[in-house]
Amino acid sequence: MEAIVLAGGFGTRLRQVVPDLPKPMAPVAGRPFLEILLTALARKGFSRVVLSLGYLSEKVVAYFGDQFAGMELVYEIEDTPLGTGGAIRQALERCKADHVFVFNGDTYLDVEASDIEVHWLAHHAPIIVARALLDTARYGRLDVVNDRVLGFSEKGLAGPGLINAGCYVLPRNILDEYPCGQPFSLEVDFLSKAVAQQRFDAFVTRGHFIDIGIPEDFARAQTELAGVCL
Repeated sequence: MEAIVLAGGFGTRLRQVVPDLPKPMAPVAGRPFLEILLTALARKGFSRVVLSLGYLSEKVVAYFGDQFAGMELVYEIEDTPLGTGGAIRQALERCKADHVFVFNGDTYLDVEASDIEVHWLAHHAPIIVARALLDTARYGRLDVVNDRVLGFSEKGLAGPGLINAGCYVLPRNILDEYPCGQPFSLEVDFLSKAVAQQRFDAFVTRGHFIDIGIPEDFARAQTELAGVCL
C-alpha cells in the first residue's frame, strides 16, 4: 500500500506552543508527531509514503531521510502554498500504485487500512473515511446514505454525526483535470462538487482519532498518544 501524508501546513494555531518547528514535527509524548504517524503506517503494511511538505521542510527531510521503518520515503516540496488539493495533485505525480491513501500530517487516525484496501479492491471507487463524533461542530458533517457520501455540511452543526476524518483512498488520476502547481482546496473546490457527480464510498472507522491542530488537543495528545506505536 502507498500513502500521501500532507505535512506542509504552517501550523499557525500551534505556533504559540511550537514556534520553531513545522506542525507535524511538534513533539508529542517525547517524539515528533510525524514519527508516530509513520510508525503506525509501517505497522499497517504501507511500503511507500510520499510526504507533501512546505514550511520548514528541511527539518523533516533531515530527520527521516529516504527510509523509515522499512518504508520508502519520497518528498514532494511545494515552493508556494497549494492548499490540500494542489498538494495532493502534485504528490500524486510521485505515486506508483493505481490508488493511494491520503492522510493529514496533523491528525492521528488509527484507521483499519487492510479493511479499506479490501473495499477498494472490491469496488474501485474513491473512499472518504468517516468518523462518528458526539459533536461535529468543529469539523462539519458528512451526509451519508447507504454508505455513499452525498454531500458536506458546514462547520458549526452541533450534535452527533459523521465527520470527514481527513483520510481518503483515491485513484491516482482523479485530479488530472487540475494542472500541477495550481492552488485549490480538495474539500471545497473538488469534493463538494464531485460527490454529486460520481460515486464516493464512506468507510466509517472506529479507530482512535485526534487532531493536534489546536493547542488544547495538542496538550491532550501528550497523554492519549503516550503509549502508541512504541
